[in-house]
This record gives sequence, C-alpha cells and structure tokens, in this order.
Amino acid sequence: MQGHVQQVSIKARPKPTRQSQRTVKRARANRRRTPTAAVPKHSPQVVTAAPTQAAGQPVVSVIIPVMNERRTIAKVIHAAKKVHPSVEVIVVCNGTTDGSAAIARKHGARVITFAEPLGHDVGRGVGAAAASGQALLFIDGDMVIPASELRPYVQSVLHGGVDVALNDYSGPTNKANVHSVVLAKHALNMMLRRPDLKGTSMTAVPHAISSSALERIGADALAVPPLAHARAVMLGLTVRAVKRVNVGKLNLLRKQRERTNPLEYLIVGDHLEAINWLTKQTDDRGGYPDMERKRYLAR
Repeated sequence: MQGHVQQVSIKARPKPTRQSQRTVKRARANRRRTPTAAVPKHSPQVVTAAPTQAAGQPVVSVIIPVMNERRTIAKVIHAAKKVHPSVEVIVVCNGTTDGSAAIARKHGARVITFAEPLGHDVGRGVGAAAASGQALLFIDGDMVIPASELRPYVQSVLHGGVDVALNDYSGPTNKANVHSVVLAKHALNMMLRRPDLKGTSMTAVPHAISSSALERIGADALAVPPLAHARAVMLGLTVRAVKRVNVGKLNLLRKQRERTNPLEYLIVGDHLEAINWLTKQTDDRGGYPDMERKRYLAR
C-alpha cells in the first residue's frame, strides 16, 4: 500500500531582536558559572566501547615464508584465508625462481619478494614487520594445514588471553637416540623454568602471537625462533601450547640441502644463541643457584 506523504510547511525563523540576544548571552554566562549537577545513582551508566581495529585493517595476519613452493602455495593460501573473516595473507618470497610469487598474487596474497634467499626463518621477521593484524599466525609454504587446525591458535590470541600460542608438538622422545633438535628444545624450556612446555617452541609452525607480543619480542628476533621463544618467556608473556599438529609428518625432507648443510646444525645453533642470550639476562648458570659448591677449593 502506498504510504501517505505529509507535507510540512517550514516557517521562516524570526530575526532575533537586540533584547533577545542580550537574554541569550546572559543565560550562556550563567550556565558557565553554574556547577554541573551530580549524576543521580539511578541514571544509566555510560559505557565506552572497547577500541577496535581501524577500518580497513585486518584482524589476523598470516605470514608465509616461501622458497619455490609452487606445488603447495595456492592450497596453503586458500586455508589461510579461512582462519578468520578479516584476514590478510603475507607471502615472503625469498630467492624464489619457480613462479611461486605470481601464484601467490593470483590467489590474493600480499607478496614481498627478495631476489636472494634470506636464509632460514628470516622471512618470518620480514612478514611480521609488514603485518597489521591483532594476531599474527605463522605457517610454512610447503605444509598444507586445514583452516580448522589453524583457527585455535588465532582464537587463543584474540580471545583466550594468550600472547604466544604454540604448536603442542615436542617431537619423538621415546627413542634410544633422541634427535639433537628435540633435546635442545627440552633443554631450553628447562632453563626457562617452563618444563611444562616440554619440547614446544616458536621453532615449529603453526604458532601465533599477538601484535603487542611482537612489539616486545621484536620482529628481528623472529629470525631465530628459539631466541624469540626465550624472550617471550623471560618477558613474562603468556606462552601456552594450544594444539598439536604433527608437522614431523608434514615437513618435506629436502635431501639436497640436508647433504650440504643439515638443518639440524642450524637449529641447534639457534638454541645455543638463545641460551647465550638467557645467561646475559641472568648469570653464567641462567639464574640457577650453585648451592654450596665451593669452586675456589678446586683451583
């Protein structure tokens, strides 16, 4: 049914006289001198809204370092886009020659390219420095992990009060000869007085951190994940193992690289760097007491 439109005539406002102008000025002056009345107790409380992400900025930033991952990068980006309704995907291509960068752009990722390889994990720091989300999720370009497996890390940071959400993956320990990387992770957490974390750390993806944690840890430290892990714990940030993803089965073995420069040595060295940093923050024993040992008698 067609609604009835009422016509309203607008009368011209009469021109104020000098007397009315003086009356208005006196009223304004009195209002400035009169103290504001107290708000009655029964009055409704005015609640200020919590600060939200600026318009146009993503809530979640997903950082993906890539080096020649054309076989998997499209699927990885597809999963990353599903972790949150407001997400940006940042792909850091370093030394890529197989067209991975073009594929990433085609699938809607923001691509940062470097002609030369950056080295292991440097892409994480580069991507983090460019990110603008409240939560930063780190994954790898050669591991296709479903969005359902990635969301718990993001949700823990956004809504669970967690600053650093880790993959609850400690590596195999039920062996006669435990891998040196696994031992290094356990040892670092013991030195940090976090034996509850076992072998979990920022070395393994997926993991997520808050933007405030990034400011305190520093994007540069992300290039050495055990160092970033140690900083997070020592700064008193909330570091928690959130969900287990068995990346041991997903991580592709690069035989050519392992023959010339085994990744094991690099990661163990990273843990030594983190331990060295820790002793500089505390003492030569990482803050652990020497008890009643009288070292001078052995000299």
